[in-house]
Amino acid sequence: MPHRSYDQYCAVSRALDAVGERWTLLVARELQAGPRRYTDLHADLPGVSTDVLASRLRDMERGGLVVRRPLTPRGGAGLYELTERGRALLPVLRALAEFGAPELEERRPTDAFRAHWLAPLLLGVVERTCPGASGTVEVRLETGVFHVRPAGTAGGGAGYGDGPAERPDAVLSLSEEACVRIARGVASPAEAVERGEASVEGEGPIARALRAAPEFTPS
Repeated sequence: MPHRSYDQYCAVSRALDAVGERWTLLVARELQAGPRRYTDLHADLPGVSTDVLASRLRDMERGGLVVRRPLTPRGGAGLYELTERGRALLPVLRALAEFGAPELEERRPTDAFRAHWLAPLLLGVVERTCPGASGTVEVRLETGVFHVRPAGTAGGGAGYGDGPAERPDAVLSLSEEACVRIARGVASPAEAVERGEASVEGEGPIARALRAAPEFTPS
């Protein structure tokens, strides 16, 4: 199928030419968390067909957003990874997450869920709670673990990843319900700790700020 274009000399339309197809931004969301195999991507994108996923990955490769690297010198199954241009989509994904956060008030019975899907929102929470903080926060839910790096962190800046952090500066453990409330901006990590819905491990500045954040004003 030929690649479609809006054929408009406009930065917005050019961006949509690159990432406006259905599923493309969700593929980017998954790959922001780190390189993934095709089977892992398919598992964490419930609802996408194998043909559509393969097509989107090919489009993203052609557009310079994704590269495919062999897992072994002999080839075989590949590992998909964002390029620098693909990683530049992080602010777009974060803005979309903030825009969509109010819609998380009610979870529909048909909604799939993966813990790391809350990472873009928790990244913003950590940055607002600990302005200028440097370090990594590991977030543990009953349904999964992910980690976030605020913008002040050296060696790569803001980002998130699926799974545990290698050396977290703070570990935030909480229920899925409490994490969603924090992600939506209707509660703070400190309030969740005070109510016994969360705990924070760590003794550095970022951990102390999460335990005892300044007075919180819901958004």
